[in-house]
Amino acid sequence: MSESQVASDEEALRLRALDALTAARSRTALLTTCVDDHELTAQHSPLMSPLVWDLAHIGNQEEQWLLRAVAGREAIRPEIDSVYDAFEHPRAERPMLPLLSPAESRAYASDVRGRVLEVLDQHPLCGGPLVDSGFAFGMIAQHEQQHDETMLITHQLRHGPAALDAPEPPLGGMAGLPSEVLVPAGPFTMGTSAEPWALDNERPAHRRELPAYFLDTAPVTNGAFLAFVDDGGYADERWWADGGWDQIRKHDIEAPLFWRREGGQWLRRRFGVTEPVPPEEPVLHVSWYEADAYARWAGRRLPTEAEWEKAARHDPVSGRSRRYPWGDGDPAPDRANLGQRHLRPAPAGAYPEGASPLGIRQLIGDVWEWTSSDFLPYPGFVAFPYREYSEVFFGSDYKVLRGGSFAVDQVACRGTFRNWDLPVRRQIFSGFRTARDA
Repeated sequence: MSESQVASDEEALRLRALDALTAARSRTALLTTCVDDHELTAQHSPLMSPLVWDLAHIGNQEEQWLLRAVAGREAIRPEIDSVYDAFEHPRAERPMLPLLSPAESRAYASDVRGRVLEVLDQHPLCGGPLVDSGFAFGMIAQHEQQHDETMLITHQLRHGPAALDAPEPPLGGMAGLPSEVLVPAGPFTMGTSAEPWALDNERPAHRRELPAYFLDTAPVTNGAFLAFVDDGGYADERWWADGGWDQIRKHDIEAPLFWRREGGQWLRRRFGVTEPVPPEEPVLHVSWYEADAYARWAGRRLPTEAEWEKAARHDPVSGRSRRYPWGDGDPAPDRANLGQRHLRPAPAGAYPEGASPLGIRQLIGDVWEWTSSDFLPYPGFVAFPYREYSEVFFGSDYKVLRGGSFAVDQVACRGTFRNWDLPVRRQIFSGFRTARDA
């Protein structure tokens, strides 16, 4: 490769990294300027941090990785490292920490970002796995977007008038679409060894062999889930895994989180607005236990993680695994509901341009989809660049979610991207689709 081509490729990487960092910071600003300082410092749920903690944590992680680890610079504020260490302090305890004020947090994050842009402009994007292909910059952009999603969850949990707004998603509809699609038996390549900004748990690429199975064409809707509710699904122990039955009895759960029945109608609260539950939208804010119970009630099951990824990436014509259901091109507004472009899932059947080769819809965006799989490493997994991102969570305590949601930015969403959470979690933007053996 010529020197000019190398320079051109490196410039393209810098621009990609700059765009990703800039988009993340713009979203962070939106989520932290739409409410006053009292709302930023309050803890709206013991499940979540105060918004101001996330704001300074974003800056601290950026400083530690891009200024210290990549550029070798002196620490700006080493005394706050412990305060913003996510593993040292559980979320419920963070309001008691000596947190930076909103003004101090913004100034700190801004100072860090200014210095990071100098590093991005000057540092070679090669010479080691942390900087090759701009990995560290991509990792930090993904980290910030993941915290932006977390902050959006906090906005959903907060009470009071709406602070955010967004246009409605495009129309959908299942008319003319089959309810399920057959995914033929055979091998496919799972995971990736080539995606430059893929995180450690997505690696390495490896072959998997699966029998044939059927998968829902679209995520399970509110209307379909309501049939489970109306049939007494939450009161029937037959459908529930032991841990799930204990949870719904202990907490008197009778419907998805944020739903309530009023005057014979089901309503939901969504970012400060109360509205009728829309029957055509994918169901949202359900735990793994609720998804599993519905699937059993419907005579089906949750797909495995491998089944989900094969449906989302495998091209049966070429035999190769693609980056996304529609191909290798980046997500676009006509392909997937991502990036907080809308503040709700699109109706089931939307985004025909984003369908897989087999015609399966909405595998990327709209709602995170629970799978039946525990969060485990792939064969040949190597922790990088730190164990605490993935390795410490491996095991049977966590279930895998795939596909992203309307709250996820495209930089943190790929056909190989793996999310995980405890099976009791409901505040996250989670839904599901079901499968059955062929």
